Amino acid sequence: MSMFCDQCEQAANGTGCTKIGVCGKTPTASALQDLMIYQLSGIGYLAHQARRLGFVDADVNRYTLEALFTTVTNVNFDTDRLSQWIHEGARIRDLAAKRFREGARKADIAVDEGTWPAPATFGPAGDTDELMQQAETLAPAPGLANPNHPEDIRSLRRLLIYGLKGMAAYADHAYLLGHEDDAVFGFIHEALAALNDPGLTVDDLVALNMACGRVNIRAMEILDEAHTSRFGHPEPTSVPTALQDGPAIIVTGHDLLDLEALLKQTEGSGVRVYTHGEMLPAHGYPELRKYKHLAGHFGTAWQSQQREFDGVPAAILFTTNCIQKPRESYRDRVYTCGLVAWPGVAHVADRDFSAVIRKARELGGFEAKEGKTLMTGFARQAVLGVADRVIEAVKGGAIRHFFLVGGCDGSKPGRNYYRDLVEKTPEDTVVLTLACGKFRFNDLEFGDIGGIPRLLDIGQCNDAYSAIKIAEALAGAFKCSIGELPLSLILSWYEQKAVVILLSLLSLGIKGIRLGPTLPAFISPNILDFLVENFDVRPIGNAEEDLAEILGSPVDSNV
Repeated sequence: MSMFCDQCEQAANGTGCTKIGVCGKTPTASALQDLMIYQLSGIGYLAHQARRLGFVDADVNRYTLEALFTTVTNVNFDTDRLSQWIHEGARIRDLAAKRFREGARKADIAVDEGTWPAPATFGPAGDTDELMQQAETLAPAPGLANPNHPEDIRSLRRLLIYGLKGMAAYADHAYLLGHEDDAVFGFIHEALAALNDPGLTVDDLVALNMACGRVNIRAMEILDEAHTSRFGHPEPTSVPTALQDGPAIIVTGHDLLDLEALLKQTEGSGVRVYTHGEMLPAHGYPELRKYKHLAGHFGTAWQSQQREFDGVPAAILFTTNCIQKPRESYRDRVYTCGLVAWPGVAHVADRDFSAVIRKARELGGFEAKEGKTLMTGFARQAVLGVADRVIEAVKGGAIRHFFLVGGCDGSKPGRNYYRDLVEKTPEDTVVLTLACGKFRFNDLEFGDIGGIPRLLDIGQCNDAYSAIKIAEALAGAFKCSIGELPLSLILSWYEQKAVVILLSLLSLGIKGIRLGPTLPAFISPNILDFLVENFDVRPIGNAEEDLAEILGSPVDSNV
């Protein structure tokens, strides 16, 4: 069967995957995920109506976040588990409908269920084959590539859906740590409900997308509160990449709560824990760094995992997104937890990592090997703690310009641009970075400016709120807008969390963002023109030429 998916940067031929996903997603998995979005639009409609009448359900909120997050790129490839999500969605739909009816009775309002949109009455079939038949009949899901919508409407609907997926990922991380805000749930349900309206105009959808960006800033703020209240504020930390003798577990993905649980369960066991990919910033948190067997960092970004994990004598734990098809040389030592799933790979329930620990001991682990060190932990509190020195350095001319070079890494050609650009930044400039895009250049030596490191690793993509607060603080100090700062944003994107961060930056009125390595396939020419005209969004070009344009003069490499 065919498929269509254009939600990630690596969409085939720059348009969309139609036979199998570049990420490895099968047509069956793609269709089931589209069916989940169809179902979620109905749940969103019912939950939105119930909330307007004063009835909110925690189970409906939780399911909405997790189901959206499950459809993010490189999260869940297991069709059996996707089918289970859809069948659980039937219970959640009934619960949302019940809350709507309860609210209507209390308000003495008649409910005409015959006017509900079709997704709000959807009932899933029994097995996966029957679900596939439903998917073919009901697809395309609201917000996706519906040929009955004009191109620009399709583009903005997809942008909104992908933004909601990204926001749900951030909100779910916070939710698992006990932090939430009903305004986030409320907007997600409102936006899902709106996608059932065939009359949405371009202006309506632009407004919804800008609102998505604004609400996501709140979601990221909640996540920042969740992380810092549980693990402390990150501190500048030197992280070794050397390997130590003995059993080892490599943890990849994003979830710090999973990492904390693993560290507690391995304490005193002789098993060392290494971070991988987006887990590098975990070393900056005091309540995680206190575990002495958090031994260091292994490897680079997510797209290199098949090479880096090839035959490695360690157990590998995947948290949240970023899983690729495991090679046979290490499939037997891969474990997933939370929402992550790959067919045939062992899944850990309830954060009971005993099987992972047993496998680590069975494999024997690493032999000692030297490595270098990486710096992390320059989140908002660490940077703002030296804000006076930064401000004086700018006023005195020691710092000419700031570059925020961050976002998702990936394997598609063109991403060497980010290393080229950072290598060429002059010695009187500072580079802030976050997310796994930093692995393109965080091995370089940049030196410092008056004791202020020239490369500041703010953290994960989950820590984008820190970058926003740093920019806002600098703008406040100089009594100007963020756009008037000597600051350039040069971003790389891959999946839907990066999409919603872009919407957040646009909602703040930030202009002149350079985006790459390619522009989103789901953005139509007219919508791209709108973004260029209103926000000066532009594609990355040649690193040296871009730097010359930003700084107003040619530059030489200083690294």
